[in-house]
Amino acid sequence: MDHHKALTGDDLSDFVNSRLFPYLKKFKDDDESANTIEYKIGEIFSELKNRIQSGYNLREVINLIDQLKFRTHAEKHEMSHLYEGKIQNMGNAGRNGGEYYTARPLIKTIIKVVNPQIGNSVYDGAGGSMGFLCEAFDYMRHLKGKSENLTTKEIETLQKRTFYGKEKKGLAYIIGIMNMIFHGIEAPNIIHTNTLAENLADIQEKDRKDIVLANPPFGGKERTEVQQNFPIKTGETASLFLQHFIKILKADGKAGIVIKNTFLSNTDNASISLRKLLLESCNLHTVLDLQGGVFTGAGVKTVVLFFEKGYSTKKVWFYQLNLGRNLGKGNPLNEKDLAEFVDLQKTKAGSENSWSINVKDINPNTFDLAAKNPNKKEAIALRQPQQILEEMKALDEESAEILNSILELI
Repeated sequence: MDHHKALTGDDLSDFVNSRLFPYLKKFKDDDESANTIEYKIGEIFSELKNRIQSGYNLREVINLIDQLKFRTHAEKHEMSHLYEGKIQNMGNAGRNGGEYYTARPLIKTIIKVVNPQIGNSVYDGAGGSMGFLCEAFDYMRHLKGKSENLTTKEIETLQKRTFYGKEKKGLAYIIGIMNMIFHGIEAPNIIHTNTLAENLADIQEKDRKDIVLANPPFGGKERTEVQQNFPIKTGETASLFLQHFIKILKADGKAGIVIKNTFLSNTDNASISLRKLLLESCNLHTVLDLQGGVFTGAGVKTVVLFFEKGYSTKKVWFYQLNLGRNLGKGNPLNEKDLAEFVDLQKTKAGSENSWSINVKDINPNTFDLAAKNPNKKEAIALRQPQQILEEMKALDEESAEILNSILELI
């Protein structure tokens, strides 16, 4: 870089704001196809604004970025890990731990169980940072061992006709597109839209997908006009998303959906109707009952629903994750924690942590599916007050660090 010609100060700020960003934004208008990297760059810069007001600070940032290398596959792979780390920190620093980041060991485990194949269409209508689609891409391109073993046609299928996502929030949409590009998906099929604003009756066969992988928002509430798009009306965002996912699946399609564990036993009419719909229209073959703390800062217990569309449920296999330790920011979930689940799930075997129920034995009025382990007395895991205070302090300190780093750039 020629330091004598490099812009800085107000000259750099004016160039970035008045010329560079508008130029990059124009890529979207100039490209006829949405399935190109140029179009996606245009979309990204249509949503972004330069928040670094000082041209001198901006020059320092550019100089640091200029030292990074993106040319080889290994360098791109390293960059994707760094980017994922930043997304994870965004989740850990706030109360919305699951909004931007779902624990990657959990995502990888869900994908192993669902087992998408090349030629399947994979969809996440509540994409966030698109972690499910990124990990599904990594899983599918290694189905033949090394990614180099894929044919040219298979690579093109994975790049252009496999992964589809939607995201409502502007920041998450941009983070998701960039995350997929860093992972090697050159022109992600991601749409910036409110999935729930689409009427379920308008979904046609051409819109349906083979695989649905998702972690819809935990505690959102939707307006009355949005609820009119669904046969089972409720303000609970996750319940509306579940209706959408069931509808958009093809016959014989497979899904792995994270949802609050209260879905299994809530007594309101909407929850009862939704459980009935799920059991009658799909084979809910597996429920993974997750331990608290999987989602840092979210403060809720969750389950993963695994189901196949097209025939009703006869038997549900449950697995309850009991690790014997508390999960949290300093002690996160890892893939080994879920290895027993993956192994037992293949045969739906019974164990201290797993059991099955026959649908004919559940209450036909409530369709209650509460995960009550008959093989183990329920023990309430209580954290020590000191441990809770230390975690709160750590989160506050990290939030302050991130805020200070942002303020330094402004």
